[in-house]
Amino acid sequence: MWNNFKMWRDLISGNYEGYALLPTDDPYEECYQWFWASINMDETYPKEFLEYLMEMCDRIDKGEEKVYPVDEDFFERLKEELFEDLHNDEDT
Repeated sequence: MWNNFKMWRDLISGNYEGYALLPTDDPYEECYQWFWASINMDETYPKEFLEYLMEMCDRIDKGEEKVYPVDEDFFERLKEELFEDLHNDEDT
């Protein structure tokens, strides 16, 4: 998002000289094109994804989701949990 703001600022202030890579490039046009291309590369998440995360946080707070604390034993516990699940699946 910072790049979008920086390019917008450069466009508005006329500070687009650094955008020309080749002597034949138009600095304004390069800045303008980079600005519009960068709009699609920002870190904005879709509403549905954000709602999903909020719902998951609510389920975690209610104890409906199993969570795994990340500490020094995380990978060892994860491996044990996965192997336990595999053995339980084989038994059924």
